[in-house]
Amino acid sequence: MDNYNQQKFSGYSVVENSKVRADSAVSKKFMSSVFAWMFLALGLSAIISVVFSNLFLSDPAYLQYFYNITESGARPSIIGWVTIASPLVFVLTMSFAFARLSARALTLLFILYAVVNGISFSFIMLTFTAGSIIGCFASASAMFGIMALMGYTTDKDLTSFGSILSMGLVGMLVAIMVNMFIGSEMLDYIISMVGVAVFTGLTAYDVQKLKRISAGIEYNGTPASDTRKIAIMGALTLYLDFANLFLMLLRLFGNRK
Repeated sequence: MDNYNQQKFSGYSVVENSKVRADSAVSKKFMSSVFAWMFLALGLSAIISVVFSNLFLSDPAYLQYFYNITESGARPSIIGWVTIASPLVFVLTMSFAFARLSARALTLLFILYAVVNGISFSFIMLTFTAGSIIGCFASASAMFGIMALMGYTTDKDLTSFGSILSMGLVGMLVAIMVNMFIGSEMLDYIISMVGVAVFTGLTAYDVQKLKRISAGIEYNGTPASDTRKIAIMGALTLYLDFANLFLMLLRLFGNRK
């Protein structure tokens, strides 16, 4: 058993075998499915964000459902807090209930996650200029594409690299929580810089991990329903990498209205 090791992926145990071809037809079909679900979710989020931002601009009264706007500022309403917190709830539910959820239920949660995230993104579109949003989105797309290709084609094992990035991610989250209290612009700038580096690197690492998982799926003869569930979770992982990379670039270079 020296050539095999058990790897947990979102609650599902797969066998990773270095001698199993990760460029076979089964592997390519799995990776195509992952990226198809990811692009579907991103497209859905983009459409929802545009629809809601235009709705808020055409009639600001709709914004009152999400934010209580006063002379002293704007604070999220109950619906606003639900909208802000829902994406995290969806991610945690999909991750921890992965083994118990059916493929259909997991797919529905993923689609709902993309929709709610799109509503959250609409608030960003109200904050930043269209030019900076398009520019940062294009930059994030180029960086994501390059790192995804690198992760898929490289023969170098990125496992240790991924561990370092994971520690960097934890440190960044702690810094964000600290900065919520101190409100340092310099720390916010540093966090954004670190965030760009972390999510750029995680893109390559996650794509390579998914490629290896695809080899394990073929080796195990994983049922189609379970394969779809793993593909959905893989799409969620890459969606998070791209979305966070885009948001970090926007925090660095975005022009506010």
